[in-house]
Amino acid sequence: MNHTAAAAIPAEGQVTPAPAPIASPRKKHRNLAQGVVESFTQTIQAGTLKPGEKLPTESVIMEMHGVSRTVVREAISHLQAAGLVQTRHGIGTFVLAPQPANLRISSDTIRTIGDVLSILELRISLETEAAWLAATRRSEEQVQQMGEALARIQSSAGQPGSVEADVHFHLLIAQSTGNRYFVDILSDLGNTIIPRARVNSAQLAHSDPAAYLERVNREHDDIYRAILRQDAEAARAAMRTHLSNSRERLRRAQEGIAPDA
Repeated sequence: MNHTAAAAIPAEGQVTPAPAPIASPRKKHRNLAQGVVESFTQTIQAGTLKPGEKLPTESVIMEMHGVSRTVVREAISHLQAAGLVQTRHGIGTFVLAPQPANLRISSDTIRTIGDVLSILELRISLETEAAWLAATRRSEEQVQQMGEALARIQSSAGQPGSVEADVHFHLLIAQSTGNRYFVDILSDLGNTIIPRARVNSAQLAHSDPAAYLERVNREHDDIYRAILRQDAEAARAAMRTHLSNSRERLRRAQEGIAPDA
């Protein structure tokens, strides 16, 4: 008998151990990145790395943790998504100040017409001041981008892309304030800041869709032109009119009353 073959046959009643599972390269990669994420998270939460301080360079992190550049970049991406750091291209990655969790608004909680109406009330108080600030602080490049977004809204009226262009228009106004918190709140809400992204406002109000969108576009144009000429009071009034009209159209639609033509 071949002794080598015999040795490979387990004795009666003996159980052959299963081979150890081989971790996939991708899973190993994720585990390494997670290790880097946990290390920096603990360091930041402990206050060893303070808000405003710069993280070590990629090369230093690679050496510290014995990982590849790809792993480091994935870890940094996770830290950014968690709101712990911010990367400034060409400068480095910096620790952010912690944000209170209750400032965030999840779009997943906005489900009913009543929810959309509540968001419109919030936006009236928020975006009227944002329009005022944008008119006084906007740059020529920002106002040009607003004009381009407005043109996209008008050219894609009634199409899916009009909602994205509408969101972009409002975000550009928020960005023009120079205050990132306006942008943070609107970005959290995403497409839900546009009522027709959640409900068919024109259909609910028994209104002609083309006429409905034309009214909305006129309101956008009034906001844009006020910011263009840097008339802060007119920008504030135009934004309040736009959002109040949106709220009223939706409120009357909810009640089943067709709005005036």
